[in-house]
Amino acid sequence: MRIRWFGQSAFLLAGGEHRVFIDPFGDVSILAQRGMRFDYPPIEDITADLVLVTHEHFDHNAADVVGGSPHVIRSTAGRFDSPVGEVLAVASEHDDVAGTARGPNTIFCIAIDGLRACHLGDFGQPAVRPEQREAIGVVDVLLCPIGGGPTIGGARAAALVRSLAPRLVVPMHYRTTAVDWLDPPDEFLEALGGRVERADASELDVDGLLGTHEAPTVVLLAPPG
Repeated sequence: MRIRWFGQSAFLLAGGEHRVFIDPFGDVSILAQRGMRFDYPPIEDITADLVLVTHEHFDHNAADVVGGSPHVIRSTAGRFDSPVGEVLAVASEHDDVAGTARGPNTIFCIAIDGLRACHLGDFGQPAVRPEQREAIGVVDVLLCPIGGGPTIGGARAAALVRSLAPRLVVPMHYRTTAVDWLDPPDEFLEALGGRVERADASELDVDGLLGTHEAPTVVLLAPPG
């Protein structure tokens, strides 16, 4: 599996046969009007077989920017057939008040090249609930928000990683040179500990970076741009 980060929560997961895009963003110019920097390059000339949208906020739900006539699954819970295989969608919340502030969020799990990937979307709950943990099951690759603000911050994200026990963690939704309204990754890295790799590119091959379920590898991808 190859993972490419487009910034914020947008990822392309590419396997030997299929490509999955998660949380594509489109026009985010309204953020500048609110005094918030969002300088990741636009998503262009990208195709996929499947697009997953974790929630219907404009910086996560621009499925139309992805080419190739992909199958789209939008912000819902259940088990779904797709061109890539079964998609597990677990209901969660975007905030710590049962979704009453920012609404629902979907956790997506899907197998690619024999590895089970889990994208947490804009997870904002204080912690994962037992029934959510049971539904998610085994995780090899975890895409996890760590930057606080509208999602969980560093310490809670570290606790969540320990709960889900992935082999590889790719942090997302945190402060970089392109985004100035989230927390940097420092608190998360200090709280979690363990092996940390700082990539010099915005994409990686998972092979060779997988840790164990007891001691995952954390890879900080370089911001695209």
